[in-house]
Amino acid sequence: MKQRLIVSFTALLFCQASMALADGAHQHHDENEEQFSLVIDDDIASRAGIKTAVLGAHKIKQTARFYGKLTTAPEQTSHIRARFSGVIHSVAVNIGDKVNTNDKLAIVESNESLKNYEIRSPIRGTVIQRHANAGEMARDQVLLSISNTDYLWAELRVFPSQQISLRADQSAYIRADNQSLATRIAHILPAEGSSPYRIARVRVSNADGVWFPGQLIQADVVVNEVDAILAVRKAALQSLDDKLGVFVKEAEVYRFIPLELGRGDADFVEVISGISADTEYVVTNSYLLKADIEKSESSHEH
Repeated sequence: MKQRLIVSFTALLFCQASMALADGAHQHHDENEEQFSLVIDDDIASRAGIKTAVLGAHKIKQTARFYGKLTTAPEQTSHIRARFSGVIHSVAVNIGDKVNTNDKLAIVESNESLKNYEIRSPIRGTVIQRHANAGEMARDQVLLSISNTDYLWAELRVFPSQQISLRADQSAYIRADNQSLATRIAHILPAEGSSPYRIARVRVSNADGVWFPGQLIQADVVVNEVDAILAVRKAALQSLDDKLGVFVKEAEVYRFIPLELGRGDADFVEVISGISADTEYVVTNSYLLKADIEKSESSHEH
C-alpha cells in the first residue's frame, strides 16, 4: 500500500525533535501513487537554507573530456642574441626578473668597432633563461630568453575516435588545480612525429598569472547543444524509493515528484515527464527534506 507522509521539518532542525514530530507527523494512504510530502513553515525553510527555482527551458551542453598541458605561446617568447660578436661588459637582468619592451638587458663591446652597444628587450615578459656573464664572449649563442605568459596555449590530445566530434571554435572549459576557465578551441593540428593523436590548441588567458607552462589540465569541450523544453538542476535531484526526482513547493507543502529524465550536462538534466513548466522546485538543501522523510518512515516502522 502506498503512503503519503506529512511531517514537520522542525523535527530535523531544532532540539524539540520528538515533540515536533509527534505534533506534525500524519499518514495518509493513496491507492494510485506514492507521494512523500513535508509541511514546512517558510521561516523555518529560509533559516535552513532551502531555496527554490522555477522550472523552465535550458540549453543542455553535452561535453567530451580531453587531457593535455599548458605551453608557452611561441609568439610570446624571445631568444636574444648579440647583434655583433664581442665581449660582454655587463648583464642587467637575472632569471625571474620582469622586463618591459626596450629595457636594457646587457652591454657588449663589438669586436669590429671596439665600441659598446646595448642589447634591449624586444618584448615585455619574464627572463626565463640566462647564458651571459660579464667577460664572456658573445657570438651566435642565445644570451637570454624572455617569455610573456599573459596568455598560454592548452595543447589537448585528440585521438582518432574523438576527432569526429571536434572542430575549431567549439567552447571549452579548462580545469586544473581548482581553477577553471571558459574559452574556445582555436585550431586543430597534427602532432609532431608519429604520435597517434592530433593536437587541439586552446588559448588560455593568464593576465593574473594563475596558470603556468607545463601544468597538466583537463578540458570539457562542448560537442553538442540541446534546447531542452524543461530541465532541472542536477543538484536538486534526490532518490526516494529507488526513484529519482525533485521536491516541488506548493505554498508551504513540499512534495517529492519522481521524474523521467533525458540528456544532461554538468549542471542540468532534461525532464521528459513528471512535472510541468513554471513549477517551483527546491534547488538548494533538498537533501534535508529527504532526510526528514526517511527519519519519519523509520519512526513509523518502529
